[in-house]
Amino acid sequence: MLRMPPVERRLGAHLPLGLGMVKAVDRAGEIGANAIQVFADNPTAWRRRLEPPKELPAFQQRLAELSIEPVAIHASYLVNLAGTDEQFHAASVGVLASELRVAPGFRARFVNIHIGSHRGAGVAAGTVRLVDGLSRALAESDGGPDAAMIALENSAGGGFGLGVDVVELAGIAEAAAARGIPDERLGFCLDVAHAWGAGIDLAHPDETDAFLEAFDARIGLERLVMVHLNDSKSERGSRLDRHEHVGAGQIGAIGLGHLLRHPRLAHAAYYLETPGMDDGYDAVNMARARDLLAGRPLADLPPDAMALRGSRARTAPAEDDEA
Repeated sequence: MLRMPPVERRLGAHLPLGLGMVKAVDRAGEIGANAIQVFADNPTAWRRRLEPPKELPAFQQRLAELSIEPVAIHASYLVNLAGTDEQFHAASVGVLASELRVAPGFRARFVNIHIGSHRGAGVAAGTVRLVDGLSRALAESDGGPDAAMIALENSAGGGFGLGVDVVELAGIAEAAAARGIPDERLGFCLDVAHAWGAGIDLAHPDETDAFLEAFDARIGLERLVMVHLNDSKSERGSRLDRHEHVGAGQIGAIGLGHLLRHPRLAHAAYYLETPGMDDGYDAVNMARARDLLAGRPLADLPPDAMALRGSRARTAPAEDDEA
């Protein structure tokens, strides 16, 4: 097992903008986050706003004042570029292109999307469809020095989810390169709960090291730019995506702490998508993540945390429930 020295990390959370964009940045500062993930628009609707939010300049200024970066935009849950339905595919391309176009205004470095479901067509067909959609979305959005990178999020595997392991992720990376998509426009997001649901054992440091070595050999760890630091309520290999409070699930404090402190992921930004984020548990889970980062033991969760354990984080619907 690798020896883990004390490290600093860009550690953030997915925070809602509904109560105000500046308030969301202020909340990030209050809970000790130095990065943030947000929705740029309604995550469950196809229609995108026609004009930038009026609060956007103040949002940008507050981010700069608090040195909160990188910003990640989580794309709409409706996006599925890997499926076979032509109308759905075209709509997904349009939404992703919209997210990419607005990203610079949000100071967003990443636009994070779920890789999606091949809907039974198979991994090879799903990969072709996905890469076609990525290429089209990039062509329909602006490039330039402030352009955001797409960060593809691995799947737990439910509902024909694509991208469940290094082999499938490497296949996507290779197909994207063959299509001419630049590496600097396409990276990857490791969702820890999804990986666990797909059968990847991130509870044990040696297994985590082996996974990261394989990712580096096939894809390159420099392209693993985001980590969703979520514990899991589900059993490993269940193909289910049920997020849990940091260190309180099946993966546990040892596994999450090892991943959070891993020296080969010093470049990556970590974001929490844990239960009860709208109910004060953003601060609770951020404190727990900071304890793991410092190598401190975790305190007991508040008693009312049990009431949230059966519910998903609002920012992360289960794959088997997604469109």
